Order: sequence, then structure tokens, then C-alpha cells
Amino acid sequence: MMLTAITGINWGDEGKGRMVDLLSEEYDIVCRYQGGNNAGHTVKNARGKFILNLLPSGILRPEVTCVMGNGMVIDLAHLDQEIQSLREKGIEINPDHLKISNRATICMPYHVQQDKLEEQRLGAAKFGSTLRGIAYVYGDKYMKKTLRMGDLLHLSEVRERFRTIVEWKSLTLTSIYGCEPLNFDELFGWLEKYAEIFKPYICDIGEYLDEADRAGKKILFEAQLGALRDVDYGIYPMTTSSNVIGAFAPIGAGLPGKKLDKSIGIMKAYSSCVGEGPFAAELAMTEEEKHDLREAGHEYGAATGRPRRVGPIDIVASRYGVSCQGADELALTLLDVLDYMDRIPVVTHYDVDGKVVDYFPMGEALNRAKPVVEYLPGWKCDITGARKWEDLPEAAQNYVTYLEKAVGCKIKYISVGAEREQIVIR
Repeated sequence: MMLTAITGINWGDEGKGRMVDLLSEEYDIVCRYQGGNNAGHTVKNARGKFILNLLPSGILRPEVTCVMGNGMVIDLAHLDQEIQSLREKGIEINPDHLKISNRATICMPYHVQQDKLEEQRLGAAKFGSTLRGIAYVYGDKYMKKTLRMGDLLHLSEVRERFRTIVEWKSLTLTSIYGCEPLNFDELFGWLEKYAEIFKPYICDIGEYLDEADRAGKKILFEAQLGALRDVDYGIYPMTTSSNVIGAFAPIGAGLPGKKLDKSIGIMKAYSSCVGEGPFAAELAMTEEEKHDLREAGHEYGAATGRPRRVGPIDIVASRYGVSCQGADELALTLLDVLDYMDRIPVVTHYDVDGKVVDYFPMGEALNRAKPVVEYLPGWKCDITGARKWEDLPEAAQNYVTYLEKAVGCKIKYISVGAEREQIVIR
């Protein structure tokens, strides 16, 4: 069996969805292994444009089986809505095509409520959450105060345990935020409604993947967000609430005893970031330059619609991300967005308290980091029609090889547009 992870090198929004959609043709199974509906994976192909929050990006290929692993947190209402939206566009989804781990955690409506209330309470000190309840459902998971997808198969047996969870959560919401107590019957009814919908999809994913292993199937693991948002290795505390790095993929999918055969990192041709936290690259551009880049790249969050923070590619951060992901090769995405630039800025080092460094610092030192910038010649032409390396102008080739050497990893794939076929493979 071939186990391959596709992961983000930067802050997320690198274009992982389009690469999973492209490469899934070579795989039997595509598996999301962490995160929830805070993802915004955009895929554009002959069937249209699709934004996927929860479902694996392989869902658009009928011959591929998609798996939602035990490391995920699943908002049942959102998943139902997402599936219905795809069906309206002609995408068939059934229990043979989609399988959900019985160990995945359920994201309840009160998790979303708490997320919104806490961001309001924090005010200017907010985290920049997607307001999807992700931090709170993961927090409850580790306090052992959640239900899992497998519990939907026997709700009557977990009814009283769920009642104690709701009573505990009500104490939190009433005492801290001054809310009305939660209504147990309404919440249990919510679970009953979606249990009837999703029961056929829920199974022991570990057993399913073990069987796939023995049959020699090829599995592609899909991450959400990027290395710099990993809860352990990212810009803590302005991170997501799960492990996004490739090494966690087999664990979060349901194959804890397996190791990856290949790690493919997705790296953007420039930097973008949604949410709060240190982001040195944005200091390297004027407000006008950032506006132009944001508009050229249509940099607005797929999950939230918020304008993303943008800047030049950050070599320091990207090299660190490559290391975290253990990347064997890279896909460089959105190179065509830079077509308009006369010269292209690159963040090569950081200045931290007057000392120039080439490593990615942590903690408060990262907040004080200032970008050191070099400029490379632009190509000033439309490259969206390129399909071979030789089709790219020399300046674009030089930019790619510069980045490859700077981050220390081969760039095999170069995305020159949003369509599935707009790719150069070296």
C-alpha cells in the first residue's frame, strides 16, 4: 500500500484541495485526518467550482472512496448541508463512496455558540476564529466530555451520559457568558435527526483501512490548514486546535501503526494568512501593494469570506514548514498570480532585535521579527497556458528554482491556474 500525505507548508490556504483533486486520480482512498468545517478547500474542474469544508476533496471523483477519520470533528448539520449542496450539482454521495469514522468527534451547536461568545468577550484580543466551534469541541474531547459518531448508532445507551455533558456545558455558558441554560431535549432531538441520516455512513475506519492495506490500495491523506497553524509546531496560541502535520496523518485517519511513504507539501508562490498572530511577510509590502496582491489572488477566505492578510513568500517560514511536514517534494501553487509584478519580493531572513536570522523563532521573538527582503525579476506575461517547464518564461523558471534551493526541497508540481489541468509537472 502507498500512503501519501498532502499537507500545507504555510499558514493554510495553499491550494491543497486542488492538488488533492488532481492527484486523487492515482489513489483509491482519500482521507481527511483532522480539523472540521473550518477548512475551505476550493476545487475547480469541468463540473464547476466547489468549496469543501468537511468532505475530502476526492469526493468529486466517483471512483474514489472518501474517508473522514477519527481525528476529525464533525458538525452534523454542516455536513448534511454540504452533502446536499454537492448533490444539487450532480455529485453522487452514498455510503459506498463516503465513510465516516465511528471515533470522529461530534461538534455540537453549543460549541459554535461558545466560540462566538468567547471571540466577542476577547474583543481586540480575539484569535480570529472561523467561529465554527473547533477549539471548543477539541477541548471537550480531551476533557472526555463529547460524543463520537459511533454513539449515534446507539443513542439510547448514551442518553444519560449526554445529559451530564449538557448540564456541565450549561454551567459554563450561564456562569461565564450569562446565557440561558441549554435545552437537553432540543439537543438530543438534534442528535436523533442526524443519526437517521448518517448511520449508514458510520463504520470502523481502522478495520476498513486495514482491509484496504491488505488489498494493496493506495491512500491519500488530506490535511487542513498548514504547518504554521499546527497546535504544537505552529504560531501558538494563534493556531488551530489539532495536529495538521503529515506525521499525524495515519494516526488521525485510523492507521496508527503505519508510516507515510511520501509527504507532498503544498507551498504558495506568495504568503497569505487568515486570522490573528505574527505574520512578518505583510510588513514587507505597502498597503497598496498588499491590496493589489490580494485582488490578483482573490485572497478571501473560502470558509469565512474574510480578506486574507498577504505578503511576499517567506523563505524562513516556508523552510520551517517543509521541515515540519517532512516534505519529499513540493507543489508550488498560484504562481500565475504574480504575472503582474515587475519585480517580485522575497523574504529571505528575519531581523529580530537587530540580529539577522534565517531560522523560524517562537514565542514573543516571532512578534518582533521584521522581514529582510530581496527582489527577483518578474516575467510580466500570462503563464496560465503553460503545461510544460519549457513553456514558462525564464524569469518564472528562475523564481521556481530559487525557491527550490532556498527551502531545500524539490518543486515537482507548479500550479498556473485554478483549473484541474492548469499544472506543470517537472
